[in-house]
Amino acid sequence: MEWRVGLSRGRSWLVAVSLSMHAFVFGQAPQTRPPAPAVETEPGKDVDDQPESAAAPRQADAQRTQINLLGQTDSQRGESRRNENVQFNLVDNNALKELNVRLGTTATLVDEFKVDQGYFGAEFGAPPTRPIHATALPGGRAFHGSLFETHQNSVTSARAFFQVGDVKPARENNYGARVLFPLWEGARLSLNGSQIKLRGQVNGNVLVPLESERTALTTDPVVRPIVEDILSAYPAEAPNRTDIAARALNTNSPQSINTDVGGAQLDQDVSDADRLTFRYSFTGQNVDAFQFVQGQNPDTDTKNHSARITWNRVWSATTTTDTTVGYDRLGSLLLPVSGNRPSISVGSEITGPAPPPPIPIDRAQNRFRYGSTLRHVRNRHTLTAGFALTKLFYNGEETDGHRGILSFNRSVENGVEYSAIDNLRRGKPFQLIQALGTTYRGFRNWTNVFFVGDQWRPTPDLTLTFGLRYEPVSRPRDATGRSNLQYHSDRNNFAPTFGLAYRLGDRLGVLRASYGLHYGEIFPVTYGQDRLNAPYSLRIVIQQPNLADPLGGLSFSDLDPTSRTSKIELGPDMVVPYSHQYNLSWQFALARDWRVEAGYVGSRSHKLIQTYFLNRGLPVSGLPLTQANVNDRRADQALFEHLFIHNGSHGYFDAGRVSLVAPNWRGLTLNTSYWFSKAIDTGSNYTNTASGPDARDAVSQTEFDSMRDIKALSNFDQPHAFLTQASYELLEPSRGGALGKLFGGWTLSTVFLLKTGTPFSVDSGADGPGFGNVDGSRYDRPNVLDTSVLGRTIGDPDNSERLLPRTAFAYIDAPAQLAGTLGRNTFRKGKIANVNASIARTFALGGETRLSFRAESINFFNTPQFAEPTKSLTSPSFGQINNTLNDGRAFRFTLRFDW
Repeated sequence: MEWRVGLSRGRSWLVAVSLSMHAFVFGQAPQTRPPAPAVETEPGKDVDDQPESAAAPRQADAQRTQINLLGQTDSQRGESRRNENVQFNLVDNNALKELNVRLGTTATLVDEFKVDQGYFGAEFGAPPTRPIHATALPGGRAFHGSLFETHQNSVTSARAFFQVGDVKPARENNYGARVLFPLWEGARLSLNGSQIKLRGQVNGNVLVPLESERTALTTDPVVRPIVEDILSAYPAEAPNRTDIAARALNTNSPQSINTDVGGAQLDQDVSDADRLTFRYSFTGQNVDAFQFVQGQNPDTDTKNHSARITWNRVWSATTTTDTTVGYDRLGSLLLPVSGNRPSISVGSEITGPAPPPPIPIDRAQNRFRYGSTLRHVRNRHTLTAGFALTKLFYNGEETDGHRGILSFNRSVENGVEYSAIDNLRRGKPFQLIQALGTTYRGFRNWTNVFFVGDQWRPTPDLTLTFGLRYEPVSRPRDATGRSNLQYHSDRNNFAPTFGLAYRLGDRLGVLRASYGLHYGEIFPVTYGQDRLNAPYSLRIVIQQPNLADPLGGLSFSDLDPTSRTSKIELGPDMVVPYSHQYNLSWQFALARDWRVEAGYVGSRSHKLIQTYFLNRGLPVSGLPLTQANVNDRRADQALFEHLFIHNGSHGYFDAGRVSLVAPNWRGLTLNTSYWFSKAIDTGSNYTNTASGPDARDAVSQTEFDSMRDIKALSNFDQPHAFLTQASYELLEPSRGGALGKLFGGWTLSTVFLLKTGTPFSVDSGADGPGFGNVDGSRYDRPNVLDTSVLGRTIGDPDNSERLLPRTAFAYIDAPAQLAGTLGRNTFRKGKIANVNASIARTFALGGETRLSFRAESINFFNTPQFAEPTKSLTSPSFGQINNTLNDGRAFRFTLRFDW
């Protein structure tokens, strides 16, 4: 048997898929609305659900469009270019989670909860969902268009903090065109197309075996070639960043990403009162992923189709309707380049090889959408009513452990301690989790929204808004007949909203307040995990398997469908999560061209989706606590691991925010904000899908009293944040003489973002005797011996080991102790400090013809944002920081022609 495996960097115990986020963010033409991405944004929320910038909540910060990341360039948002080798995927809500952890969230004040939009997560900066209707094109008979090209080249890029050697060749080109022209009487057509092409080397750090650890220790003639093949998957290079970790290797790997975008829209005026809009868009992306180690990342192919037919009817001067029929299709294909080889975890001592267990994924989501919105103005009332119906077809095959998950842990045998690497070299795995069978499913369900609202102006200075949404969700049904979900349709989701705006006077400004009850969703990937259950898919756990034959010759046909297996259970009382959101703000003029906004935003979120790990190995009288007998000590001998998914978590968020805004003061545009916030949850937050790494994001140390054990700061909590966006227009070309001609018309812009780092947890790193509680789950935290370390920020490689010393912790004292005394999320990563800058000018060429040039720098001062340190106590590199979350300074240049 020959296994060829690759290397991947950790994202909990499941590694994320490496798609380059900046393929969608970098190189967008300025002053245009970029195309929608092919990948999933938030599950269940299509690209068309994402708002135009005008529809987003009021915010002036770096993360205005935090889910689709497309409302502004990254320079305008204030973030630095993300480090591509920090891996994540863009499916199953992970793009939002990655941004939350890397940059934190944004305390966002919402002026008004519009009844035709959903605002779940809006207090954190997530934009509201949009109505499905296609927006009409601008009128007129003129022929308009634009061409743009954006280029970025490694020649102008700086090295990342840990990079060894020079910057490797890389380039990015983003180019496209858009035209708008009349066809015949009453008809207007818009066509657009663009491509983003990235080529070059990805640089990053991995933990690899030392040169002395590259040979197998086992003498078994069958096992030895397997161990040697695993070790050969690591690059032949020796560690070259021993200053940060003994096994740290900084290396490079080629990657290419192609993103193709196209679309068309036709508006036809049928009569003076009726207009039809036909719109279609397509986005496809193909990723040939980087491989620091053979087989590290899967290659990815995603395709997104979106079509709309909208009928706009003007019934009278006070009444209009929009009615839409739509179809969206999103296909995601993620394939391991190394074939059907197992995932391998080697503790936290070296980076575990192979892609994550959920790979491969072959998924298609088809949404048929129907909606209508009525708007009617009567006296002082503006009434809005309508509905949006969505039928989801969620088809495909998604695995979790069907390639096998082999783990090597630290152990003690006959008084001799072996590291995880030692056990890999000895060919002695701790555990095999193996799933067998078919996982293909075809789920079907409806998500519906009915709404009615009123905006009422009882006096010229007072505006009141009232709204009520009803959001019934049907229980998904499987067209294959293999899954029969036990939870019921959720039909009692009534969501009231209320708001007021009161003008206090010309000098005292406007006081605003709003309240809303907002519903999230049960994500398709959440209930889709039922595909991993018996009798069609059986998941077995084998302790200390034989590496030469981990399954012992077993195949799916050999297994009794009623035999012992693992189970993922969706609670019978599952319902849609919801949150109460509160906003209070005061806007007033400080001077003629200056204004101040101060406010509070808060939320209380309930029934958030969470996973409980049940049926763990418990202490049993007469049985020693060993890893070998974990299954014998489980209470339910009919099951191995039992994952129970239910509405088990709550979230609490409070923030105060103050902003100073100067729209145009002597050529200066300024928007600066500071917010203080605190986010707490009891194990999961508003982004959690309870699948894959989400399920293991905050696992209690025991299956008892779990809520108290994991209640802590949220993963994205940041007490302090400061953002300044400023631009200054130099002299007008018509003024200032020679200086005006030379420097006039140019605009200098900068964005400065300063935020507290997000939290992280320290774990023991092993479940074996002497390290953990030996219950079969590797989520134990150690005892804390020195409480003075609690709350520290670990953000500098030079002092991280001193601030987070190994001596401050001790392993669980089994068998007397079931859980360590250290809490969850008790430490923080380093701060975020980033400056972006740009210079731009638009040249008038006559009429509406313009030529624009923009040069911008991302991470202008080349400031690293350090990742969290190695946080597993069993790892030799514990406390060491060996990666950054951002890339080095980069420059890019955009040329745009408009007519």
